Amino acid sequence: QVQLVESGGGSVQAGGSLRLSCAASGYTFGDFSMGWFRQAPGKEREEVTVLWTGGTLTHYADSVKGRFTVSRDNSKNTLYLQMTGLKPEDTAMYYCAADPNYNTVLRGRATYWGQGTQVTVTS
Repeated sequence: QVQLVESGGGSVQAGGSLRLSCAASGYTFGDFSMGWFRQAPGKEREEVTVLWTGGTLTHYADSVKGRFTVSRDNSKNTLYLQMTGLKPEDTAMYYCAADPNYNTVLRGRATYWGQGTQVTVTS
């Protein structure tokens, strides 16, 4: 049974940093493309970043490019999102997603999703 559990969210002042983690179990972690998505109240879910199974190809939303960095540790079955220079508009519930197909993740249609972790950025 595939399970994704996010952690590391919290409240931080604008300009600060947070590191989110997504612990995965129930599948061969290194064989899946994974991504981070976020959703603010009253808004649609949007892509933050997606990492290809190959490990070198990444895609970042324009809104976070240059500030956020995604990485994965296959030995720990964990996906990370290092967020720096946080802005109030980054406030959202952040979700981890996984699927064998990179483009499926990129389109926001991944098979597996975590429960989310809240990130709140104050002015």
